[in-house]
Amino acid sequence: MSALLVFALFAVTFIALAVFYLFFYQNWRRKRRLKQPFPDAWRRELENSVPLYRNLSADLKHQLEQHVQLFLAEKTFYGCDGFDVDDRVRITIAGHACLLILARPFREYDEVRSILVYPDVYRVRAPERDGMVVSVSEQIRAGEASSLGQVVLAWSECEEGAMNPEGAHNVILHEFAHQLDYLDGSADGAPPLYGRQAEAWQHTMTRAYEDLRHSLQHHHQGWLDPYGATQPAEFFAVLTEAFYQQPQYLKDTQPAVYAVLCDYYRLDPMHLNLSRTMT
Repeated sequence: MSALLVFALFAVTFIALAVFYLFFYQNWRRKRRLKQPFPDAWRRELENSVPLYRNLSADLKHQLEQHVQLFLAEKTFYGCDGFDVDDRVRITIAGHACLLILARPFREYDEVRSILVYPDVYRVRAPERDGMVVSVSEQIRAGEASSLGQVVLAWSECEEGAMNPEGAHNVILHEFAHQLDYLDGSADGAPPLYGRQAEAWQHTMTRAYEDLRHSLQHHHQGWLDPYGATQPAEFFAVLTEAFYQQPQYLKDTQPAVYAVLCDYYRLDPMHLNLSRTMT
């Protein structure tokens, strides 16, 4: 066999392997993982720590379990300040995070690499700009998301949100909504949208955001947590919390916003039915 033929065979094999790895390996690996049974202990933990799980249909429970299974296999958890990340912590966070993609493809979390968990709210030093003057202030945070695929959470806040499923706040839902927002490259309050869906989102969300800001500026009671009025990215994250935790209230006060979120998440929390098939 000539050296040229050997080189050609090597090149073809290399290209074939590269194509497989880039376009097929991830799906193959995930299908293989999902052939493993979902542990009963994890299922019991979902029932205890993700209250909405108990209300899901059998098909949606299975879908959430599969997302959680992939999430736990692919994302790395780190305990900070000596915090021990056990199965309860991992499944509580994974379960709530995967509610956001329950009717969406798991690949929307491909960019999420790691979850850092503090035992309680934590302090960070953050720069602040006032014109040409830049200063550094110390802030207390319950969570934050990064476009680099990192999510930071305070477990005490995660636990409180998980145990109060009808409350106004859930830091896990909030920070993972930011991750969906980052999918188009920037946190601008709108995840990747196209065509009619993008037009409806732009029209509805812009009007609702300005309405909230106007109400607060005139010292009226806002229909949403005032933090949602700080910027469009926070508006989307706070709305996501309300959508899953207080759907009846959001539907009553902002039916158009609720409808747009149902269309995006492909799920109606009031009925727990898919609004359209997953693509």
